[in-house]
Amino acid sequence: MLVYMLMAREFDNAMLRLYRQGKAFGGVYSQLGNEAVSVGSAYALDPKKDVLFPMHRNIGSHFVFGQDVDTLMVNHLAREGSQMRGTDGTGHYADPAKRIYGNVSHLGAMIPVAAGFSMADQLRGITTVSMTYIGDGGAQVGEVHEALNFAAVRKIPMILIIENNQYAYSTPNSLEFACERLSDRAIGYGMFGETIDGTDVELVYEACSRAVERARRGEGPSLIETVTMRMRGHAEHDDFAYVPKDMLEEWKKKDPVETYIRRIVDAGIMSRQDIDDLRKTTFDNMIASIDRGLELPWPAAEEAYRNVFL
Repeated sequence: MLVYMLMAREFDNAMLRLYRQGKAFGGVYSQLGNEAVSVGSAYALDPKKDVLFPMHRNIGSHFVFGQDVDTLMVNHLAREGSQMRGTDGTGHYADPAKRIYGNVSHLGAMIPVAAGFSMADQLRGITTVSMTYIGDGGAQVGEVHEALNFAAVRKIPMILIIENNQYAYSTPNSLEFACERLSDRAIGYGMFGETIDGTDVELVYEACSRAVERARRGEGPSLIETVTMRMRGHAEHDDFAYVPKDMLEEWKKKDPVETYIRRIVDAGIMSRQDIDDLRKTTFDNMIASIDRGLELPWPAAEEAYRNVFL
């Protein structure tokens, strides 16, 4: 899991640099601070049998499901051969061969789609666990509630991860919802729910593994609230000046990547030198991927109009 977390962190760092250089197109939505959620949750699934419906920030989950760095890089660099034909990054894209179905702009709308995927297989006699994600802001959308209610009634094997990032764009939790924990809503749907620390990748993996087991036993969906902090703006055009600086400083101490590294080193599983070598390999691979992407030509202009209905 550490390898995937480092890949996700380095990918984000690369996107931040490329965005400022004017080389990354579309929205750049960093998942800095959320790596443990993306990696730990997807790691609990079986990529050969289950399906992933990630949000725009869940880069780590793409890597866990076998997506290669070059594919995601070319998408963001908007070059010829990209899955989105140069029109978008990870939004509106799907890679059925890898069982990844990316987000649409209206994130809440992904939840009924994920439920529908598992339900379709359920009707065929196949148990396919779908895992999907929503932020604390998106969790207030009506489609999310309708999908969860339906999934609970039909015992659909779906897992919804609510990434409680403390802010829905610039709106703090205190102005978003009045309940103490978002997982408390699960009892109203008649499904399992729990709230966990979203900065601990092993904790996320264990909670999601239990949810997968429940789903495979036919016990229906689970709602898991992961408490984290979005350490960048909503997207890179947002300077997130609305977040108190002392709040960010407190969450920096819970950095999921550094926390996991300390645990691994303290347990004697890897040395600091091993970690440094792994970081360097990850960084070098990312730079090489950027170079390969930038060498590609732009898509033909008419690609912008393909599949567009006027």
